[in-house]
Amino acid sequence: MDVTPLVPRGRQVIQSYGGGGFLVSGERHTGSLLVFPTATAPLDVAIWPDLTAGHLAAVFAAEPSVEVLLMGCGPQIRPLDPTIRSVLRERRIGIELMDTGAACRTYNVLMAEDRRVAAALIAVD
Repeated sequence: MDVTPLVPRGRQVIQSYGGGGFLVSGERHTGSLLVFPTATAPLDVAIWPDLTAGHLAAVFAAEPSVEVLLMGCGPQIRPLDPTIRSVLRERRIGIELMDTGAACRTYNVLMAEDRRVAAALIAVD
């Protein structure tokens, strides 16, 4: 029995991660990424502590608006800078912090459910 979730056409699916990048809908990306249901963009951050609210400008500008932002912190969960947390709350964007692998898997599930989700993913080796 096939248990692969049905994915609407044109949606970005995270197929794999590791080796310093990601495979998203058949395209290899090196480095950290922002992934949305219909687009993927580079995230110019190599390590979690360097992330700022400015790196998330595409999330804030997304149309339709992002309902939940999954934040893949790298190989392990890390605390979120209080300034970033405050900016996300002001914009009514839910936040879920997890390791990058868990964020990739969770993104795929929520995207397949047609949720307004995005993922900010720090690349792992």
